[in-house]
Amino acid sequence: MKTNLRTPRAAAVAGIIFSIMLFLAFWLLRVSISTGSPGSNAWLGDHASTVAVSLSLIPFSGIAFLWLIGVLRDRLGQREDRLLATVFLGSGLLFLAMLFSAAAVASAVLTVYSSTPSQELDLRMLAFARTLISDLMNVYAVKMAGVFMFSISTVAIYTGFAPRYIGFLGYGLGLFLLFGNPYLEWSFLVFPLWVLLLSAHVLANDLRRRSHVGNLT
Repeated sequence: MKTNLRTPRAAAVAGIIFSIMLFLAFWLLRVSISTGSPGSNAWLGDHASTVAVSLSLIPFSGIAFLWLIGVLRDRLGQREDRLLATVFLGSGLLFLAMLFSAAAVASAVLTVYSSTPSQELDLRMLAFARTLISDLMNVYAVKMAGVFMFSISTVAIYTGFAPRYIGFLGYGLGLFLLFGNPYLEWSFLVFPLWVLLLSAHVLANDLRRRSHVGNLT
């Protein structure tokens, strides 16, 4: 069992699950909460169920992300550099903290509205909540995602567990997340898409290797 948990397949599957769930959750939130003016509560009535579904996906994507971090660190073993390991683990955990904080704020707004749907909400407080969610996701979480991409790209290049082009692509996209416009539409989706590309390659490579070994035996 322990050997199976250390295989590249375990990390790849965790990365794919994380990417798909986070992509779907963020897309549903984006198309729902982006409607109306910043002080409008129209999205609460028109898209409440969609927002609730997207928020329910975020904890599971976070679990898959933690699994991905754990399996990757285990595979690195003695090759893991302490400095890189600190940045890798710290940025990943901070990313999850920002992601969960934004989801908690959105969930609180949704719960308050659902408890008294006929009562008019304070538009200033609603605007504050939306701004807080946007800053947590588009500024802080995105920056930590960029740092995480840098650290994983470095690991990919120096250990060879993924093609060098994926590592260099991660450097470029990480720079984009770090220094690009934090409020650029859909920029956050760069991170799960890159993790999906990396995970899909690791999984395909592992399956090819197992198939080759099976044919030799």
